[in-house]
Amino acid sequence: MGKKVYENRNDIDKKYIWNLEEMYANDDLWLEDISKAESLTEEFLKRRGKVMESSTSLLESLKAMDHIGMIIEKAFVYARMRMDEDNRDSRRQAMFDKINTSIAKVFSSLSFFTPEILSSDEKTIKAFMSENSELEVYRHMLEGILHRKEHILSEKEENILANLGQITSAPNSIFNILNNSDLKFGNIKDENGKEVELTHGNYINFMESHNRDVRKAAFEKMYEAYKGMINLIGTTYSYSVKTDVVYSQVRNYSSTRKSALSKDMISESVYDNLIDVISSNLPNLHRYMEIRKKELGVDELKMWDLYVPLVKLPERRIPFEDGVDIMLKALEPLGKDYCDTLKKGVESRWIDVYETPGKTSGAYSFGSYDSMPYSLMNYTDTLKDVFTLVHEMGHSMHSYFTRKTQPYVYGDHSIFTAEVASTVNESLLIKYLLDQDPDKEMKKYLLNFYLEEFRGTLFRQTMFAEFEHLCHYFVESGGSITSDWLSDKYDALNKKYYGDVVEHDEYIRYEWARIPHFYRAYYVYQYATGFSAATALSKRILEGGEEERNDYLKFLSLGSSKYPVDLLKIAGVDMSSPEPVEKAMETFNNLLDELVDLVK
Repeated sequence: MGKKVYENRNDIDKKYIWNLEEMYANDDLWLEDISKAESLTEEFLKRRGKVMESSTSLLESLKAMDHIGMIIEKAFVYARMRMDEDNRDSRRQAMFDKINTSIAKVFSSLSFFTPEILSSDEKTIKAFMSENSELEVYRHMLEGILHRKEHILSEKEENILANLGQITSAPNSIFNILNNSDLKFGNIKDENGKEVELTHGNYINFMESHNRDVRKAAFEKMYEAYKGMINLIGTTYSYSVKTDVVYSQVRNYSSTRKSALSKDMISESVYDNLIDVISSNLPNLHRYMEIRKKELGVDELKMWDLYVPLVKLPERRIPFEDGVDIMLKALEPLGKDYCDTLKKGVESRWIDVYETPGKTSGAYSFGSYDSMPYSLMNYTDTLKDVFTLVHEMGHSMHSYFTRKTQPYVYGDHSIFTAEVASTVNESLLIKYLLDQDPDKEMKKYLLNFYLEEFRGTLFRQTMFAEFEHLCHYFVESGGSITSDWLSDKYDALNKKYYGDVVEHDEYIRYEWARIPHFYRAYYVYQYATGFSAATALSKRILEGGEEERNDYLKFLSLGSSKYPVDLLKIAGVDMSSPEPVEKAMETFNNLLDELVDLVK
Protein backbone atom coordinates (compact mmCIF):
# COMPACT_ATOMS: atom_id res chain seq x y z
CA MET A 1 0.00 0.00 0.00
CA GLY A 2 1.41 3.39 -0.95
CA LYS A 3 1.48 6.65 0.86
CA LYS A 4 -1.87 8.40 1.19
CA VAL A 5 -2.06 11.80 -0.49
CA TYR A 6 -5.21 13.86 -0.10
CA GLU A 7 -6.14 17.25 -1.49
CA ASN A 8 -9.47 17.33 0.33
CA ARG A 9 -10.41 16.15 3.83
CA ASN A 10 -13.76 14.96 2.49
CA ASP A 11 -11.94 12.26 0.50
CA ILE A 12 -10.47 10.68 3.64
CA ASP A 13 -12.12 7.66 5.27
CA LYS A 14 -13.70 8.88 8.52
CA LYS A 15 -11.70 6.38 10.59
CA TYR A 16 -8.57 8.45 9.85
CA ILE A 17 -10.16 11.74 10.99
CA TRP A 18 -10.36 12.71 14.64
CA ASN A 19 -13.83 12.62 16.14
CA LEU A 20 -14.30 16.27 17.11
CA GLU A 21 -18.06 15.77 16.88
CA GLU A 22 -17.71 13.93 20.17
CA MET A 23 -16.87 17.34 21.69
CA TYR A 24 -19.56 19.33 19.85
CA ALA A 25 -22.02 17.83 17.39
CA ASN A 26 -22.19 21.24 15.71
CA ASP A 27 -20.80 24.75 16.06
CA ASP A 28 -24.03 26.05 17.60
CA LEU A 29 -23.35 23.91 20.68
CA TRP A 30 -19.87 25.39 20.79
CA LEU A 31 -21.37 28.90 20.78
CA GLU A 32 -23.72 27.87 23.57
CA ASP A 33 -20.76 26.84 25.72
CA ILE A 34 -19.06 30.18 25.16
CA SER A 35 -22.24 31.98 26.20
CA LYS A 36 -22.60 29.67 29.19
CA ALA A 37 -19.04 30.33 30.34
CA GLU A 38 -19.54 34.08 30.01
CA SER A 39 -22.87 33.88 31.87
CA LEU A 40 -21.36 31.81 34.70
CA THR A 41 -18.54 34.32 34.88
CA GLU A 42 -21.04 37.16 35.35
CA GLU A 43 -22.65 35.11 38.13
CA PHE A 44 -19.23 34.49 39.68
CA LEU A 45 -18.65 38.24 39.95
CA LYS A 46 -21.23 38.29 42.76
CA ARG A 47 -18.65 36.44 44.85
CA ARG A 48 -16.27 39.41 44.78
CA GLY A 49 -15.44 40.35 48.36
CA LYS A 50 -17.01 37.13 49.73
CA VAL A 51 -14.57 34.40 48.62
CA MET A 52 -12.77 34.28 51.96
CA GLU A 53 -15.80 34.72 54.22
CA SER A 54 -15.62 31.06 55.24
CA SER A 55 -14.15 27.71 54.27
CA THR A 56 -17.46 26.93 52.56
CA SER A 57 -17.41 30.09 50.43
CA LEU A 58 -13.80 29.36 49.43
CA LEU A 59 -14.70 25.78 48.47
CA GLU A 60 -17.76 26.83 46.48
CA SER A 61 -15.74 29.50 44.69
CA LEU A 62 -13.02 27.03 43.76
CA LYS A 63 -15.59 24.58 42.39
CA ALA A 64 -17.27 27.35 40.40
CA MET A 65 -13.91 28.41 38.95
CA ASP A 66 -13.24 24.82 37.90
CA HIS A 67 -16.64 24.60 36.22
CA ILE A 68 -16.04 27.77 34.21
CA GLY A 69 -12.51 26.62 33.37
CA MET A 70 -13.70 23.26 32.04
CA ILE A 71 -16.26 24.86 29.75
CA ILE A 72 -14.03 27.57 28.31
CA GLU A 73 -11.09 25.16 27.93
CA LYS A 74 -13.25 22.75 25.93
CA ALA A 75 -14.44 25.56 23.67
CA PHE A 76 -10.86 26.74 23.12
CA VAL A 77 -9.51 23.28 22.32
CA TYR A 78 -12.31 22.64 19.82
CA ALA A 79 -11.76 25.94 17.99
CA ARG A 80 -8.00 25.43 17.93
CA MET A 81 -8.27 21.95 16.47
CA ARG A 82 -10.87 23.02 13.92
CA MET A 83 -8.50 25.72 12.71
CA ASP A 84 -5.62 23.23 12.65
CA GLU A 85 -7.60 21.20 10.13
CA ASP A 86 -7.26 24.08 7.65
CA ASN A 87 -5.49 27.29 8.65
CA ARG A 88 -6.60 28.94 5.39
CA ASP A 89 -10.29 28.85 6.34
CA SER A 90 -11.36 32.36 7.39
CA ARG A 91 -14.41 30.99 9.23
CA ARG A 92 -12.19 28.86 11.43
CA GLN A 93 -9.86 31.79 12.00
CA ALA A 94 -12.89 33.81 13.10
CA MET A 95 -13.90 31.04 15.51
CA PHE A 96 -10.45 31.00 17.01
CA ASP A 97 -10.44 34.79 17.34
CA LYS A 98 -13.85 34.63 19.03
CA ILE A 99 -12.77 32.10 21.66
CA ASN A 100 -9.58 34.02 22.38
CA THR A 101 -11.61 37.19 22.90
CA SER A 102 -14.02 35.29 25.16
CA ILE A 103 -11.16 33.78 27.19
CA ALA A 104 -9.63 37.22 27.68
CA LYS A 105 -13.02 38.53 28.83
CA VAL A 106 -13.58 35.62 31.23
CA PHE A 107 -10.08 35.72 32.71
CA SER A 108 -10.31 39.47 33.08
CA SER A 109 -13.54 39.14 35.04
CA LEU A 110 -12.11 36.38 37.22
CA SER A 111 -8.83 38.15 37.85
CA PHE A 112 -9.99 39.30 41.30
CA PHE A 113 -10.10 35.72 42.58
CA THR A 114 -6.45 34.97 43.38
CA PRO A 115 -5.66 38.41 44.84
CA GLU A 116 -8.73 38.04 47.04
CA ILE A 117 -7.50 34.71 48.38
CA LEU A 118 -4.16 36.31 49.11
CA SER A 119 -5.82 39.25 50.86
CA SER A 120 -6.23 36.82 53.75
CA ASP A 121 -3.19 35.73 55.65
CA GLU A 122 -1.62 32.30 55.23
CA LYS A 123 -2.83 31.22 58.66
CA THR A 124 -6.49 31.76 57.66
CA ILE A 125 -6.10 29.77 54.43
CA LYS A 126 -4.48 26.86 56.25
CA ALA A 127 -7.15 26.99 58.95
CA PHE A 128 -9.86 26.73 56.30
CA MET A 129 -8.13 23.66 54.83
CA SER A 130 -8.00 22.03 58.26
CA GLU A 131 -11.62 22.91 58.98
CA ASN A 132 -13.14 21.72 55.70
CA SER A 133 -12.00 18.30 54.48
CA GLU A 134 -13.37 18.97 50.98
CA LEU A 135 -10.73 21.67 50.57
CA GLU A 136 -8.00 19.05 50.91
CA VAL A 137 -8.14 18.31 47.19
CA TYR A 138 -7.11 21.94 46.55
CA ARG A 139 -4.22 21.92 49.04
CA HIS A 140 -1.45 21.65 46.43
CA MET A 141 -3.04 24.38 44.31
CA LEU A 142 -3.56 26.72 47.27
CA GLU A 143 -0.03 26.17 48.53
CA GLY A 144 1.18 27.02 45.02
CA ILE A 145 -0.75 30.31 45.15
CA LEU A 146 0.83 31.10 48.52
CA HIS A 147 4.24 30.31 47.07
CA ARG A 148 3.64 32.89 44.30
CA LYS A 149 2.15 35.48 46.63
CA GLU A 150 4.84 38.12 46.07
CA HIS A 151 4.33 37.83 42.29
CA ILE A 152 0.54 38.16 42.26
CA LEU A 153 -0.63 41.73 41.79
CA SER A 154 -3.62 43.69 42.99
CA GLU A 155 -7.07 42.92 41.65
CA LYS A 156 -6.96 45.97 39.36
CA GLU A 157 -3.52 45.10 38.02
CA GLU A 158 -4.43 41.45 37.45
CA ASN A 159 -7.51 42.63 35.56
CA ILE A 160 -5.36 44.79 33.28
CA LEU A 161 -2.96 41.90 32.55
CA ALA A 162 -5.86 39.57 31.80
CA ASN A 163 -7.35 42.08 29.36
CA LEU A 164 -4.00 42.43 27.64
CA GLY A 165 -3.90 38.67 26.98
CA GLN A 166 -5.63 38.93 23.62
CA ILE A 167 -2.98 41.45 22.50
CA THR A 168 0.13 39.89 23.97
CA SER A 169 -0.63 36.60 22.21
CA ALA A 170 -0.31 38.42 18.87
CA PRO A 171 3.33 37.42 18.06
CA ASN A 172 2.49 33.73 18.36
CA SER A 173 -0.72 34.10 16.34
CA ILE A 174 1.03 36.10 13.62
CA PHE A 175 3.83 33.56 13.33
CA ASN A 176 1.36 30.66 13.26
CA ILE A 177 -0.65 32.11 10.38
CA LEU A 178 2.50 33.10 8.48
CA ASN A 179 4.16 29.73 9.01
CA ASN A 180 1.19 27.46 8.34
CA SER A 181 -0.82 29.43 5.82
CA ASP A 182 0.95 32.27 4.03
CA LEU A 183 4.54 31.03 3.72
CA LYS A 184 5.15 29.02 0.54
CA PHE A 185 8.37 27.17 -0.24
CA GLY A 186 7.93 26.53 -3.94
CA ASN A 187 8.68 23.35 -5.87
CA ILE A 188 11.66 21.02 -6.02
CA LYS A 189 12.42 17.88 -8.02
CA ASP A 190 12.06 14.67 -6.06
CA GLU A 191 14.14 11.49 -6.42
CA ASN A 192 12.32 10.65 -9.64
CA GLY A 193 12.86 14.08 -11.18
CA LYS A 194 9.21 15.00 -10.68
CA GLU A 195 8.32 18.57 -9.67
CA VAL A 196 6.61 18.57 -6.26
CA GLU A 197 5.62 21.28 -3.84
CA LEU A 198 7.81 21.55 -0.75
CA THR A 199 5.73 21.64 2.45
CA HIS A 200 6.30 21.42 6.18
CA GLY A 201 4.90 17.92 6.02
CA ASN A 202 7.26 16.50 3.37
CA TYR A 203 10.37 18.55 4.19
CA ILE A 204 11.85 16.01 6.59
CA ASN A 205 11.24 13.20 4.09
CA PHE A 206 13.28 15.10 1.51
CA MET A 207 15.99 15.76 4.11
CA GLU A 208 16.19 12.00 4.65
CA SER A 209 16.50 11.30 0.92
CA HIS A 210 19.59 9.40 -0.21
CA ASN A 211 19.75 11.69 -3.23
CA ARG A 212 22.01 14.52 -2.09
CA ASP A 213 20.72 16.93 -4.73
CA VAL A 214 17.19 16.49 -3.39
CA ARG A 215 18.35 17.19 0.18
CA LYS A 216 20.24 20.29 -0.89
CA ALA A 217 17.31 21.60 -2.93
CA ALA A 218 14.82 21.09 -0.08
CA PHE A 219 17.15 22.70 2.47
CA GLU A 220 17.89 25.76 0.36
CA LYS A 221 14.28 26.23 -0.79
CA MET A 222 13.05 26.04 2.80
CA TYR A 223 15.51 28.55 4.19
CA GLU A 224 15.31 30.85 1.18
CA ALA A 225 11.64 31.32 2.08
CA TYR A 226 12.44 32.14 5.70
CA LYS A 227 15.26 34.43 4.61
CA GLY A 228 12.75 36.35 2.50
CA MET A 229 10.58 36.90 5.59
CA ILE A 230 13.41 37.26 8.09
CA ASN A 231 12.81 40.88 9.04
CA LEU A 232 9.10 40.29 9.64
CA ILE A 233 9.76 37.13 11.67
CA GLY A 234 12.59 38.84 13.53
CA THR A 235 10.30 41.69 14.53
CA THR A 236 7.56 39.24 15.52
CA TYR A 237 9.91 37.22 17.72
CA SER A 238 11.47 40.39 19.16
CA TYR A 239 8.06 41.45 20.46
CA SER A 240 7.43 37.95 21.81
CA VAL A 241 10.62 38.18 23.87
CA LYS A 242 9.82 41.74 24.97
CA THR A 243 6.39 40.57 26.12
CA ASP A 244 7.98 37.77 28.17
CA VAL A 245 10.44 40.19 29.76
CA VAL A 246 7.85 42.85 30.57
CA TYR A 247 5.50 40.33 32.14
CA SER A 248 8.25 38.90 34.35
CA GLN A 249 9.26 42.39 35.44
CA VAL A 250 5.67 43.42 36.14
CA ARG A 251 5.32 40.35 38.33
CA ASN A 252 8.52 41.19 40.23
CA TYR A 253 10.65 38.29 39.05
CA SER A 254 14.40 38.75 38.81
CA SER A 255 14.40 37.29 35.29
CA THR A 256 12.13 35.81 32.64
CA ARG A 257 13.69 32.41 33.20
CA LYS A 258 12.97 32.61 36.93
CA SER A 259 9.37 33.52 36.10
CA ALA A 260 8.95 30.64 33.64
CA LEU A 261 10.45 28.00 35.94
CA SER A 262 8.95 29.14 39.23
CA LYS A 263 5.42 27.93 38.51
CA ASP A 264 6.67 24.34 38.59
CA MET A 265 9.19 24.97 41.38
CA ILE A 266 12.07 24.06 39.08
CA SER A 267 15.45 25.40 40.07
CA GLU A 268 17.36 27.40 37.49
CA SER A 269 20.25 25.05 38.21
CA VAL A 270 18.32 22.35 36.29
CA TYR A 271 18.52 24.56 33.18
CA ASP A 272 22.19 25.37 33.74
CA ASN A 273 23.08 21.75 34.48
CA LEU A 274 21.52 20.69 31.19
CA ILE A 275 23.53 23.19 29.14
CA ASP A 276 26.74 22.48 31.07
CA VAL A 277 26.52 18.68 30.72
CA ILE A 278 25.63 18.83 27.04
CA SER A 279 28.33 21.42 26.30
CA SER A 280 30.96 19.24 27.94
CA ASN A 281 29.82 16.31 25.77
CA LEU A 282 29.92 18.13 22.43
CA PRO A 283 33.14 16.27 21.43
CA ASN A 284 30.98 13.13 21.33
CA LEU A 285 28.53 14.82 18.99
CA HIS A 286 31.49 15.83 16.83
CA ARG A 287 32.65 12.20 16.83
CA TYR A 288 29.20 11.17 15.59
CA MET A 289 29.49 13.77 12.83
CA GLU A 290 32.84 12.26 11.80
CA ILE A 291 31.20 8.84 11.49
CA ARG A 292 28.36 10.36 9.49
CA LYS A 293 30.79 12.04 7.11
CA LYS A 294 32.73 8.82 6.60
CA GLU A 295 29.66 6.63 6.09
CA LEU A 296 28.06 9.03 3.63
CA GLY A 297 31.32 9.19 1.71
CA VAL A 298 31.26 12.96 1.28
CA ASP A 299 34.26 15.27 1.08
CA GLU A 300 32.37 17.94 3.00
CA LEU A 301 29.58 17.25 5.49
CA LYS A 302 26.85 19.85 4.98
CA MET A 303 23.86 20.79 7.13
CA TRP A 304 21.60 19.08 4.59
CA ASP A 305 23.49 15.82 5.22
CA LEU A 306 22.54 15.54 8.91
CA TYR A 307 19.14 13.84 8.61
CA VAL A 308 19.66 11.19 5.95
CA PRO A 309 19.93 7.67 7.42
CA LEU A 310 23.40 6.17 7.14
CA VAL A 311 21.87 3.01 5.71
CA LYS A 312 19.64 2.90 2.65
CA LEU A 313 17.11 0.22 3.40
CA PRO A 314 14.79 -1.22 0.74
CA GLU A 315 11.81 1.10 0.41
CA ARG A 316 9.15 -0.05 2.80
CA ARG A 317 5.85 1.64 3.32
CA ILE A 318 4.25 1.16 6.73
CA PRO A 319 0.52 1.87 6.39
CA PHE A 320 -1.12 3.41 9.41
CA GLU A 321 -2.74 0.15 10.55
CA ASP A 322 0.65 -1.61 10.47
CA GLY A 323 2.17 1.26 12.42
CA VAL A 324 -0.50 0.80 15.08
CA ASP A 325 0.26 -2.94 15.30
CA ILE A 326 3.99 -2.26 15.74
CA MET A 327 3.20 0.32 18.43
CA LEU A 328 1.02 -2.07 20.42
CA LYS A 329 3.69 -4.79 20.39
CA ALA A 330 6.46 -2.37 21.34
CA LEU A 331 4.53 -1.00 24.32
CA GLU A 332 3.66 -4.38 25.85
CA PRO A 333 6.14 -3.76 28.73
CA LEU A 334 3.68 -1.09 29.95
CA GLY A 335 1.02 -3.74 30.54
CA LYS A 336 -2.24 -5.04 29.10
CA ASP A 337 -4.44 -2.22 30.42
CA TYR A 338 -2.21 0.39 28.80
CA CYS A 339 -2.21 -1.36 25.41
CA ASP A 340 -5.92 -2.24 25.42
CA THR A 341 -6.81 1.37 26.20
CA LEU A 342 -4.51 2.61 23.46
CA LYS A 343 -6.00 0.24 20.88
CA LYS A 344 -9.51 1.33 21.82
CA GLY A 345 -8.42 4.97 21.55
CA VAL A 346 -7.19 4.54 17.99
CA GLU A 347 -10.43 2.79 17.04
CA SER A 348 -12.42 5.61 18.68
CA ARG A 349 -10.71 8.14 16.38
CA TRP A 350 -8.40 9.96 18.75
CA ILE A 351 -6.09 10.67 15.80
CA ASP A 352 -6.24 12.93 12.73
CA VAL A 353 -3.90 10.95 10.52
CA TYR A 354 -3.08 12.41 7.09
CA GLU A 355 -1.77 15.70 5.70
CA THR A 356 -4.07 17.95 3.67
CA PRO A 357 -3.55 21.49 2.33
CA GLY A 358 -3.68 24.12 5.08
CA LYS A 359 -3.48 21.58 7.90
CA THR A 360 -1.11 22.47 10.73
CA SER A 361 2.27 20.86 10.18
CA GLY A 362 4.01 18.36 12.43
CA ALA A 363 2.24 16.48 15.18
CA TYR A 364 0.83 17.11 18.64
CA SER A 365 -1.41 15.70 21.35
CA PHE A 366 -4.22 17.89 22.67
CA GLY A 367 -7.69 17.77 24.15
CA SER A 368 -9.68 19.20 27.05
CA TYR A 369 -10.27 17.64 30.47
CA ASP A 370 -13.54 16.00 29.39
CA SER A 371 -12.66 15.16 25.78
CA MET A 372 -10.71 12.45 24.04
CA PRO A 373 -6.93 12.96 24.24
CA TYR A 374 -6.69 13.88 20.56
CA SER A 375 -3.57 13.74 18.38
CA LEU A 376 -2.80 15.52 15.13
CA MET A 377 -0.43 13.82 12.69
CA ASN A 378 0.71 14.10 9.09
CA TYR A 379 1.37 10.39 8.56
CA THR A 380 3.31 9.46 5.41
CA ASP A 381 3.76 5.68 5.88
CA THR A 382 7.41 5.76 7.02
CA LEU A 383 9.15 4.26 10.04
CA LYS A 384 9.73 7.82 11.21
CA ASP A 385 5.96 8.26 11.28
CA VAL A 386 5.61 5.17 13.46
CA PHE A 387 7.94 6.83 15.96
CA THR A 388 5.86 10.00 15.78
CA LEU A 389 2.71 7.96 16.36
CA VAL A 390 4.24 6.25 19.39
CA HIS A 391 5.48 9.62 20.69
CA GLU A 392 2.12 11.39 20.44
CA MET A 393 0.27 8.42 21.89
CA GLY A 394 2.59 8.65 24.88
CA HIS A 395 1.24 12.15 25.45
CA SER A 396 -2.34 11.05 24.86
CA MET A 397 -2.12 8.11 27.25
CA HIS A 398 -0.56 10.38 29.87
CA SER A 399 -3.60 12.65 29.47
CA TYR A 400 -5.97 9.68 29.54
CA PHE A 401 -4.65 8.25 32.83
CA THR A 402 -4.42 11.69 34.42
CA ARG A 403 -7.95 12.77 33.50
CA LYS A 404 -9.30 9.39 34.58
CA THR A 405 -7.69 9.74 38.02
CA GLN A 406 -7.30 13.43 38.87
CA PRO A 407 -9.84 16.23 39.38
CA TYR A 408 -9.90 19.08 36.87
CA VAL A 409 -7.59 21.25 38.95
CA TYR A 410 -4.76 18.72 38.43
CA GLY A 411 -5.83 17.40 35.03
CA ASP A 412 -2.96 18.95 33.08
CA HIS A 413 0.80 18.41 32.90
CA SER A 414 3.92 20.46 32.91
CA ILE A 415 5.87 20.02 29.68
CA PHE A 416 8.70 19.02 32.00
CA THR A 417 6.83 15.78 32.73
CA ALA A 418 4.77 15.47 29.54
CA GLU A 419 7.80 14.86 27.33
CA VAL A 420 8.80 11.95 29.55
CA ALA A 421 5.67 9.98 28.68
CA SER A 422 6.20 10.41 24.94
CA THR A 423 9.90 9.64 24.96
CA VAL A 424 9.60 6.53 27.15
CA ASN A 425 7.35 5.16 24.40
CA GLU A 426 9.94 5.95 21.73
CA SER A 427 12.69 4.26 23.76
CA LEU A 428 10.54 1.14 24.13
CA LEU A 429 9.90 1.11 20.39
CA ILE A 430 13.63 1.30 19.62
CA LYS A 431 14.33 -1.55 22.04
CA TYR A 432 11.53 -3.64 20.53
CA LEU A 433 12.84 -3.17 16.99
CA LEU A 434 16.41 -3.98 18.02
CA ASP A 435 15.18 -7.12 19.80
CA GLN A 436 13.70 -8.42 16.54
CA ASP A 437 17.24 -9.60 15.72
CA PRO A 438 17.65 -7.33 12.71
CA ASP A 439 20.39 -7.96 10.15
CA LYS A 440 23.52 -5.84 10.23
CA GLU A 441 22.17 -3.12 7.96
CA MET A 442 18.90 -2.82 9.86
CA LYS A 443 20.73 -2.74 13.19
CA LYS A 444 22.99 -0.01 11.84
CA TYR A 445 19.90 1.87 10.68
CA LEU A 446 18.21 1.58 14.09
CA LEU A 447 21.32 2.60 16.02
CA ASN A 448 21.66 5.58 13.70
CA PHE A 449 17.97 6.38 14.23
CA TYR A 450 18.38 6.29 18.02
CA LEU A 451 21.48 8.45 17.85
CA GLU A 452 19.47 10.90 15.77
CA GLU A 453 16.88 11.01 18.54
CA PHE A 454 19.66 12.08 20.89
CA ARG A 455 21.00 14.61 18.41
CA GLY A 456 17.58 16.02 17.58
CA THR A 457 16.21 16.12 21.11
CA LEU A 458 19.01 16.23 23.65
CA PHE A 459 21.64 18.20 21.71
CA ARG A 460 19.46 20.29 19.40
CA GLN A 461 16.83 21.26 21.95
CA THR A 462 19.58 22.22 24.38
CA MET A 463 21.07 24.41 21.67
CA PHE A 464 17.61 25.96 21.25
CA ALA A 465 17.44 26.47 25.03
CA GLU A 466 20.81 28.18 25.03
CA PHE A 467 19.68 30.44 22.16
CA GLU A 468 16.42 31.32 23.86
CA HIS A 469 18.21 32.22 27.09
CA LEU A 470 20.65 34.44 25.17
CA CYS A 471 17.71 36.31 23.62
CA HIS A 472 15.86 36.93 26.86
CA TYR A 473 18.96 37.83 28.82
CA PHE A 474 20.01 40.31 26.13
CA VAL A 475 16.64 42.10 26.23
CA GLU A 476 16.63 42.03 30.04
CA SER A 477 20.02 43.74 29.90
CA GLY A 478 18.66 46.55 27.76
CA GLY A 479 19.47 45.12 24.35
CA SER A 480 17.24 45.28 21.30
CA ILE A 481 17.20 42.15 19.17
CA THR A 482 17.04 42.39 15.40
CA SER A 483 16.88 39.73 12.71
CA ASP A 484 20.64 40.16 12.11
CA TRP A 485 21.42 39.79 15.81
CA LEU A 486 19.24 36.68 16.05
CA SER A 487 20.81 35.13 12.96
CA ASP A 488 24.36 35.88 14.11
CA LYS A 489 23.81 34.37 17.56
CA TYR A 490 22.12 31.30 16.14
CA ASP A 491 24.89 30.82 13.60
CA ALA A 492 27.54 30.96 16.33
CA LEU A 493 25.71 28.38 18.45
CA ASN A 494 25.31 26.06 15.47
CA LYS A 495 29.08 26.20 14.90
CA LYS A 496 29.70 25.47 18.59
CA TYR A 497 27.42 22.43 18.64
CA TYR A 498 28.46 20.83 15.36
CA GLY A 499 32.13 21.72 15.36
CA ASP A 500 34.51 21.96 12.43
CA VAL A 501 33.51 18.64 10.85
CA VAL A 502 30.24 20.16 9.54
CA GLU A 503 30.93 22.76 6.88
CA HIS A 504 29.51 26.18 7.59
CA ASP A 505 26.38 27.03 5.62
CA GLU A 506 24.95 30.48 4.92
CA TYR A 507 21.33 29.37 5.30
CA ILE A 508 21.45 27.68 8.72
CA ARG A 509 21.65 31.09 10.36
CA TYR A 510 17.93 31.46 9.58
CA GLU A 511 16.83 28.22 11.22
CA TRP A 512 15.64 29.98 14.40
CA ALA A 513 12.94 31.64 12.28
CA ARG A 514 11.04 28.39 11.72
CA ILE A 515 10.85 27.17 15.34
CA PRO A 516 7.30 27.73 16.69
CA HIS A 517 8.20 26.70 20.23
CA PHE A 518 10.31 29.82 20.68
CA TYR A 519 7.03 31.68 21.14
CA ARG A 520 6.57 29.93 24.49
CA ALA A 521 9.21 31.26 26.84
CA TYR A 522 11.65 28.67 28.24
CA TYR A 523 9.71 25.77 26.79
CA VAL A 524 12.17 23.84 24.66
CA TYR A 525 14.65 22.86 27.40
CA GLN A 526 11.98 20.52 28.76
CA TYR A 527 12.26 18.33 25.67
CA ALA A 528 15.89 17.71 26.58
CA THR A 529 15.30 17.14 30.30
CA GLY A 530 12.31 14.96 29.47
CA PHE A 531 14.40 12.90 27.06
CA SER A 532 17.04 12.41 29.75
CA ALA A 533 14.45 11.29 32.31
CA ALA A 534 12.77 9.01 29.79
CA THR A 535 16.06 7.34 28.86
CA ALA A 536 16.55 6.41 32.51
CA LEU A 537 12.93 5.35 33.07
CA SER A 538 12.63 3.14 29.98
CA LYS A 539 15.79 1.33 31.09
CA ARG A 540 14.30 0.97 34.57
CA ILE A 541 11.03 -0.44 33.19
CA LEU A 542 12.75 -2.94 30.89
CA GLU A 543 15.25 -4.12 33.48
CA GLY A 544 12.77 -4.10 36.37
CA GLY A 545 9.53 -5.86 37.11
CA GLU A 546 5.98 -5.09 38.12
CA GLU A 547 7.04 -2.59 40.78
CA GLU A 548 9.03 -0.45 38.34
CA ARG A 549 6.20 -0.52 35.79
CA ASN A 550 3.63 0.40 38.45
CA ASP A 551 5.81 3.30 39.64
CA TYR A 552 5.74 4.63 36.10
CA LEU A 553 2.00 4.07 35.61
CA LYS A 554 1.34 5.84 38.92
CA PHE A 555 3.37 8.78 37.64
CA LEU A 556 1.16 8.88 34.51
CA SER A 557 -1.94 9.13 36.70
CA LEU A 558 -0.82 12.00 38.92
CA GLY A 559 -1.18 14.91 36.48
CA SER A 560 -0.05 18.13 38.13
CA SER A 561 -1.01 17.08 41.66
CA LYS A 562 2.64 17.48 42.67
CA TYR A 563 5.54 19.51 41.33
CA PRO A 564 7.34 17.97 38.32
CA VAL A 565 10.60 17.04 40.05
CA ASP A 566 8.63 15.30 42.82
CA LEU A 567 6.49 13.46 40.28
CA LEU A 568 9.57 12.12 38.51
CA LYS A 569 11.02 10.94 41.81
CA ILE A 570 7.89 8.79 42.19
CA ALA A 571 8.54 7.40 38.71
CA GLY A 572 12.13 6.63 39.72
CA VAL A 573 14.42 9.47 38.55
CA ASP A 574 15.80 12.62 40.25
CA MET A 575 15.99 15.57 37.86
CA SER A 576 17.27 17.98 40.53
CA SER A 577 20.64 16.33 39.90
CA PRO A 578 22.69 16.44 36.68
CA GLU A 579 22.95 12.63 36.89
CA PRO A 580 20.06 11.79 34.50
CA VAL A 581 21.57 13.99 31.77
CA GLU A 582 24.98 12.49 32.41
CA LYS A 583 23.50 8.98 32.23
CA ALA A 584 21.79 9.87 28.96
CA MET A 585 25.16 10.95 27.60
CA GLU A 586 26.61 7.61 28.66
CA THR A 587 23.86 5.86 26.70
CA PHE A 588 24.62 8.06 23.67
CA ASN A 589 28.31 7.18 23.86
CA ASN A 590 27.56 3.45 24.21
CA LEU A 591 25.30 3.58 21.16
CA LEU A 592 28.02 5.42 19.30
CA ASP A 593 30.54 2.71 20.21
CA GLU A 594 28.14 0.05 18.93
CA LEU A 595 27.76 1.91 15.66
CA VAL A 596 31.53 2.28 15.32
CA ASP A 597 31.92 -1.50 15.71
CA LEU A 598 29.36 -2.08 12.95
CA VAL A 599 30.91 0.31 10.44
CA LYS A 600 34.53 -0.78 10.86
